[in-house]
Amino acid sequence: MLADVVEHLSCPVCAGRLKLDAGALLCTAGHRFDVARQGYANLLSGNARPGTADTPEMVRARDAFLSAGHFGVLTERLAERAARTDALVLDAGAGTGHYLKAILDRSPGTAGLALDISKHAARRAARAHPRAGAVVADLWRPLPVRDAAADTVVNVFAPRNAPEFHRVLKPGGILYTVTPSERHLGTLVRALGLLSVDERKAERMDTALAGHFTAETREDLETEALLSHDDAATLVAMGPSAHHVAPEELRRRLADLPDPFPVPLSFVLSAYRRLG
Repeated sequence: MLADVVEHLSCPVCAGRLKLDAGALLCTAGHRFDVARQGYANLLSGNARPGTADTPEMVRARDAFLSAGHFGVLTERLAERAARTDALVLDAGAGTGHYLKAILDRSPGTAGLALDISKHAARRAARAHPRAGAVVADLWRPLPVRDAAADTVVNVFAPRNAPEFHRVLKPGGILYTVTPSERHLGTLVRALGLLSVDERKAERMDTALAGHFTAETREDLETEALLSHDDAATLVAMGPSAHHVAPEELRRRLADLPDPFPVPLSFVLSAYRRLG
């Protein structure tokens, strides 16, 4: 809960220290941020516009799909790599907290901080693990996290703010990123007309992180999932393609596929060391 991570948070208005007080986060300058009854705090600054935030429908779909274990290979490998003891793991773009939970399950004494711009995701992330706290925040803005607070930053299919990740990591800290390769969901992408992955994504990511991080390792995770039509519809509903394929058209295209249908899963797990 927030009590486990409040010492690592900072006020989004003045960057002052925050403390828990009677169901709210208070800073030394008097700025106050209520803690929702679900256990998360909204630390978006007043002029932030969460226009890209996941909707309740997208969050429900993501929770259902990930809880079913379809991305289990990724979940287990990331948890294995990112596990720490007596540390702080910051999940930037945490969604429902699925991956953070797996990491904390392997990390005795470690606290987890889930950041996401969607309050609907933060509600679920706040309940993901007893040692996790959830905060609504915009990854493209200064993060409401103190300097050098985190031992590890995890970033799964989410925006990457290199200067801020560098700032909140301790010297020598590690950033783990997960991106899809151009092979990810290939047959489903073609059959359903989904958004495709930039084949130069890893190269662009290295460029974006240069000057703040140095690449240490890169691992390709290749597997296959046998998805029912319902599974495939849930997968589409949890990501950006949900905005690009109308439900009626999606059902029509799915009807032309075998049920179940084999779908390739292809992830790139990269580790970057903080410079300086």
